[in-house]
Amino acid sequence: MKKHLIASLVIASITLSSNASAAENVENTERSHNEELIGLSSGIVVGAVVGGPVGAIIGAFAGSLLGKSVGDDDEIKTQQVMLESKQSELAALNEENQSLIALSSQYEDAQQQLTSLKMAQEQKLTELALGLNVQFKTGSSTIEPHFQQQLDDVAYAMSLSPELTLDLTGYADRRGDGDYNQALSEQRVAEVTNYLVAQGVANERLNYQAYGASSPLTAEQNFENDFFDRRVTLKLQSHDSALAANPAQ
Repeated sequence: MKKHLIASLVIASITLSSNASAAENVENTERSHNEELIGLSSGIVVGAVVGGPVGAIIGAFAGSLLGKSVGDDDEIKTQQVMLESKQSELAALNEENQSLIALSSQYEDAQQQLTSLKMAQEQKLTELALGLNVQFKTGSSTIEPHFQQQLDDVAYAMSLSPELTLDLTGYADRRGDGDYNQALSEQRVAEVTNYLVAQGVANERLNYQAYGASSPLTAEQNFENDFFDRRVTLKLQSHDSALAANPAQ
């Protein structure tokens, strides 16, 4: 009787195993169920051989748990691979985000610098439109360092606005004879013109003339007023205005 029961359990386990194999061929989604069946049948066989009918029942239960454990391990491994992949993607996105933040900061800095440059340019152009004076010492046509810096700014402003031209007018104070003062005013204009050309301003954009001591700023002559007459005046204008003022050019 005992042997008959064992044989029946073995046959049942084989049948269950065969059914599980057939089901696996029909539908792959029952993979975890098949693993439990395999574990169940294996447990029945081992349990029946070792412990008889009671052993078969216990073995069947243990085999079922074994089959489920195998399926769970495979699923955990699959999920672990997916998790590692997502973590790599997240790290790459985070690195890209940091790069974008750095680029955004650089862009804002560049915008601020550009705004500052535009404001400085507008201020310098406004000064030139009103007229900028380069002053000289008595009897000298040498450009002092302070005015050299101003002329550098003028040259830079001119480079940003190639459609503009510059009028340069030289003067001298009323001390000395007329011919000397005329020649001195011309030399002062020439020095300023040459300096601007050396800084990159095209000579054809510069219109220059000299008046000697014939155009003082004030009627009264004294030591202080003479200082303001020793000058070259720079005044900005558009190219069309320059052509209207000098049609022969």
